[in-house]
This record gives sequence, structure tokens and C-alpha cells, in this order.
Amino acid sequence: MVSAALALLLAASMGASTPVAFADNLEDQQAALRDEAARVQHSLEFVDSKIAQAAGDLVLYQGQLPGAQQALLDAQGRVAGAVKEVEALAARVDLAQQNKAKITQQLETDKQKISDTRKLIGQIASQAYKSGGVPSNLSLFFGSNKGGSLTDSIDLADQAMRSQNSAMDKLTQQNATNVNSQARLEAVEAEITDLKAKADAALAREKTARDEAEAKKAQVDKLIADTTRLDAELQAAKPGIQTQLAQVKSQQDAVAADIAERDRKLREAWEAEQRRIAEAAAAAARARGQATQPYVAPPQGSPSAFGLQHPFPGNIPITSGFGWRATPAGTIDFYGQGGYMHTGIDFGAACGTPVYAAAAGTVYSAGWANDGGGNNVKISHGVVQGNSLTTIYYHNTSVTVSPGQQVSQGQLIAYSGTTGNSTGCHSHFETWLNGRAVDPMNLL
Repeated sequence: MVSAALALLLAASMGASTPVAFADNLEDQQAALRDEAARVQHSLEFVDSKIAQAAGDLVLYQGQLPGAQQALLDAQGRVAGAVKEVEALAARVDLAQQNKAKITQQLETDKQKISDTRKLIGQIASQAYKSGGVPSNLSLFFGSNKGGSLTDSIDLADQAMRSQNSAMDKLTQQNATNVNSQARLEAVEAEITDLKAKADAALAREKTARDEAEAKKAQVDKLIADTTRLDAELQAAKPGIQTQLAQVKSQQDAVAADIAERDRKLREAWEAEQRRIAEAAAAAARARGQATQPYVAPPQGSPSAFGLQHPFPGNIPITSGFGWRATPAGTIDFYGQGGYMHTGIDFGAACGTPVYAAAAGTVYSAGWANDGGGNNVKISHGVVQGNSLTTIYYHNTSVTVSPGQQVSQGQLIAYSGTTGNSTGCHSHFETWLNGRAVDPMNLL
């Protein structure tokens, strides 16, 4: 427990991040980070709660920072994309405006050409009138050509007709060109309207992207500031933390030594009693003239003989299990052991949840203790089939038993809480078999 605290706190103080195995989606990543931060806090349950909270927060912030930085890069990328889109649309609008200007100029030119052609047709008609007009069939037959020959009249008419037809063809072509240019102008104007709408939408997207990028940057800045602050706090607190951890370790070592010595005496007393019973039986047999065998100590039985039951009713979840916890990569292994041993299991019980004796026994410690566990209950369950057992219940709000009291299995002994060095409501439960901490799940 203590080595874990030192490893994690020293790692935090050095600015190292605790790696978390992330899942593919963001929600699972955030859940993994929260679990990792909670694990850090659970590991530091025998350290000052503010320090444990700071260490957990530091792990959380350090884990969130890469994602926040990537989100910022993505947001900045969207801003760049939006800017390019706005610039491209602006260029297209400008090009369309230039095209519109050209078409408008072409329309003006075409209008002038049409006007000129119409004047030409009028001039042809006027000239024909001044020259005597185009002879009709009757005037040709009756000789009313005012002294001109029939051939001259026909030539004159043919020339006038060709000139007028040519002018009319040109006018028709110019009118067709004018109509086509007008259609092109309408199409360009529609394109400009559409492009301007798209440009306005792109500008709105650019603003949204810039706002989002600004928010992401603020988030990154805050994470960096918080991480720096916590790192500085832990760095400043490191000497005091190490002193506190050394004291806690000393206290816990004393508890472990006390349990080991108590259980050793209980087992010796039990073995002495077994020998006394066997020797009394042998003496009685000899008195009856029966043969006897040398005394052989009985083999140890199964620890399951204690018949332990869960200390909580219902389905109270286990939030932290028993066993070796390897030091995360990148952190400092202060004790050089590669990790630490979590000597119990944590139940996620709400404050005020009844705590029951896992088996019958004798309470030998109850109330406040200076081992970081706050209000605790320690019960000796004696020796069964050569095995001694002690159970411990830490962080209770209050206890309902007193030292020396005999309790039965399932008897109310306390109410869970968060006393001592604890970061939240829970109960730390330990089982000590033959003077050694073992996994409670193998006995429950």
C-alpha cells in the first residue's frame, strides 16, 4: 500500500503520466481514465485525502491532455478547411462577377450592332425608295419604269433585295446572339446568387470552427495549468508525504506484527491443547493396557472451515481487489520492487451501510486507530483445524462493538464510512490467515 502511494505520488511529482489502455471510442476512453484516477485514489487510501485527490486528478488531467490537444488540432484543421472553402468560394464569386461584366458588355455591344443593322435596313429601304422603289410586276409589264430599261429595273430590284436580305440575316443572327447572351447573363446571375449563399454558409462554418477551436484551446490551456499546479503542489508536498508514508508504513507493520504474534500464540496454544488431549487419551489407553502410538500433530485443515460470509448484505460491489499491483510504466518504483501489494479488498458501500462480522470471534480492537484506517474493527476468529484467522474492517463511520466482546457470525459491528485517510465512502476488508494477509475472496 505504502510503496504504491510513494510510486504514484513521486511519479506525479516528476510529471510522469500513468498510461491507460484505451478502448476505441471516446466514451470508453473517458471511463478508463476515470477508473485509473479512482484506482490511484484507492491506492492512496491510507494517505491524506487531499493528496490522494490531487494525485488522482493529476492522472486524470494528464490522461485527458493528449485527447484535448488532438481535439484542438482537429478544430484548427477545420478552421483551415473552412478558410480555404471561403477563399475558394470568394474566388468563384469574383470570377462569376467578371464573367457577368463581360456578358453585360457583350449585350451592350450586341444592342449597338442590332441598332446599327436596323439603321442599315432603313437606309436600304430609303435608298430603294429614292431610286424609284422596287418595280411591281404590273409596272414591269406596262413599262412604268420612268425611262429605265426592264433590265435596269430588275438589276436594281435584285441588288436591293440582296442587300436587304443580308441585313435581315445579320439582324436575325444578332438577335439570336443577344438572346443567348441574355440567357448566359441570367445563368451567371443565378450562379452568383448561389455562390454568395454558399459563401455566407462557409463563413458561418468558419466562425463556428474558430469558436470551437478557441474553446478547445481554452480546455487545453486549463488542463496544462491544472496539471502544472498539481505537479507543483505534489512536488512541494513530497517530503511531508514521504514522512507521512513512512509513519503509516511503520504503523501498518506494527499491526501486521501484532496479528502475526497474536495468531502465533493462538496456534501454539491450540497445538498445546491438541497435544494435551492426545497425551491424556494415550495415558487413559495405557491405563487400560492398550498400546499407544507416538503423538503426531494433526494436519492443517482447509481455511474454508471458518465459513466466512460477506460483511455486507446485498450486492455491494468490490471496487478494488486484492493482490500485487505492478507499478505503471513511466512511474517511479520507489521501493525497487516493481509494484506494491494491496492487502485487502474494497467494497463500494455507501456511508452508513451496516457492516457484519464475517465469522464468530473476539473483538480485540475497535474504534479509532492511528494506522490510517480511521474507525476500525479487528476480530480474532481463533484457530480452526490448525489455522488462525483475523478479519479487519476499516474506515467506518462508527462501530457498535468494543474490545474483548464476543461476536457471532452476521452480528452488526459497525457502519461503513470514510474515516481515516479515505477519499470516499467505502470499506476496506482484510483477512489474515496464520499471520499473513490473504485474498478474502478465497475465504468468503
